[in-house]
Amino acid sequence: MAARRIRTDLAERLPRIRGRYDVMADLGRMTWFRVGGPAEVLFSPADVEDLAAFLKGKPEDVPVHVVGLGSNMLVRDGGVPGVVIHLGKAFCTIAADGVNLRCGAGAVDATVATAARDASIAGLEFLTGIPGTIGGALRMNAGAYGREIKDVFVGATALDAKGEVHQLAAAAMGFSYRHTNVAEDWIFTGAELKGTPGNQDAITARIREIRAEREQSQPTQARTGGSTFANPPGSKAWALVDAAGCRGLVRGGAQISHKHANFLINTGTATAADLEGLGEEVRKRVKDHSGVELVWEVRRIGVTPDDENALLRSSRP
Repeated sequence: MAARRIRTDLAERLPRIRGRYDVMADLGRMTWFRVGGPAEVLFSPADVEDLAAFLKGKPEDVPVHVVGLGSNMLVRDGGVPGVVIHLGKAFCTIAADGVNLRCGAGAVDATVATAARDASIAGLEFLTGIPGTIGGALRMNAGAYGREIKDVFVGATALDAKGEVHQLAAAAMGFSYRHTNVAEDWIFTGAELKGTPGNQDAITARIREIRAEREQSQPTQARTGGSTFANPPGSKAWALVDAAGCRGLVRGGAQISHKHANFLINTGTATAADLEGLGEEVRKRVKDHSGVELVWEVRRIGVTPDDENALLRSSRP
């Protein structure tokens, strides 16, 4: 029912592109949670120039959202009105330049780490522990195992809402914990990351250590979305969730992981509403128990089946 309320004539209003439009595309299959409604239109640009032309030519009233690997995203059950952009193969390039790597925004973080290893570049091993793409890592200053994107950042390229190209230095990014100051409607297309000369065997060993630690401490084999909540200053989100008695808590097909209390899991039958509702229940219990208001780290997009306006929403308490 909700999907039918979303307009199906949008593609006719969009500019001609060299890439591909898919109407009412299944977004659930693209996310690690494996839930959610369709994209009104899914756009896969042929390259950066194609994406820029789309942004310049699209009607101003059409909302746009970008999906990368779908690892840290929850798509609501009513779907996503407007255009969802997926950066494909043309945005996945990785090339070494001395001790730096030039990466497309669609490049998978873990693949960047192994490419650095192959080029004997150290310092990027932590990317193995981040489930996502470089574009998403830039957007949220992603980090793991003691390092963040800001620590290895040289520069980035982005398109603004009008399709104009911008070269961004660190000062323009405004990095802070799980945040950048770059406008939400700008789309990252690539980045340059810095490393140091390294030994391939030592780099390989560190990557294996990170993988083993993730397997031991996180529900990596479950349908999940990475860390659910950002760590509050001076605290760990998982510890606050645990202290509030939420480990293993269930709502419908959604569950708080027994293995790591900061992970939401789709046990197989969850809806997006189950997952988001459970997350909100956890936030309330933590607030009542400790006075701390947890902030979602998982990005939630789209509308609920009851949303008659069918307008794009993206909420971050």
